[in-house]
Amino acid sequence: MMTRESRTFLQGRTALVTGGGRRIGRTLVSALARAGATVVVHHHLSRDDAQATVTGVEVLGGRAFLVDGDLADARTAAALCDRARERCGAPLDILVNNAAIFGPGDARTVTAADWDAHQAVNLRAPFLLAQAFAAQLAGEGPADIINLNDGRGLRPGADHFAYTVSKAGLHGLTKSLALALAPRVRVNELALGAVLPPEGGPGGYVRTPREALPLRRFPTPGDVAEAMLYLLAAPAVTGQTICLDAGQHLDPFA
Repeated sequence: MMTRESRTFLQGRTALVTGGGRRIGRTLVSALARAGATVVVHHHLSRDDAQATVTGVEVLGGRAFLVDGDLADARTAAALCDRARERCGAPLDILVNNAAIFGPGDARTVTAADWDAHQAVNLRAPFLLAQAFAAQLAGEGPADIINLNDGRGLRPGADHFAYTVSKAGLHGLTKSLALALAPRVRVNELALGAVLPPEGGPGGYVRTPREALPLRRFPTPGDVAEAMLYLLAAPAVTGQTICLDAGQHLDPFA
């Protein structure tokens, strides 16, 4: 069996990364390509960034393709795996659900539209993508789904209410899919802490001080990529959550 010690342990495998053109998604795409995978980079509005990500993979001798789509639309989300498969000419065997939206609002102020938008992108889309991913599998090789979650999904709080509840749902979805899609598909999640601050203004977001983290450092996009590669090289692991938060989840008052 190929292991992570081999630079190309994902050779012959094909991945779809949602929201793969920017920020953490770009780092995940690069890591997959460096490990030998063909990568389909999904984007919604950030086409230029996604194209730059694809170009970066190609410069290094890898294979990458673009596919667009608004994951808030159920039909678009349900069709994305088939479109990605057609775009790169091969069945997918890795799905990384990275795309998400992050909006403010507490339980008293969140609107029905806010609620629906977060549930659609952060929870319904990963389910529809997983469903379509399992349906298009070919052959008998390994298949993996990795969901990018948030520490809030494990310990829900009162802030960013619609977002937090959607991520708590994603945590449950990961566990349920791991059972429902076994033994062929392994389903795991990465629960992130303060890796990157949100874009477009804080919106009530308060980043935990470095000094409050047990490891006294913030996790980086590279840390997230390393954890993803570990999961892809761990054939006996499914239904698991890896917390990438420098130990923040260990603090009962965090």
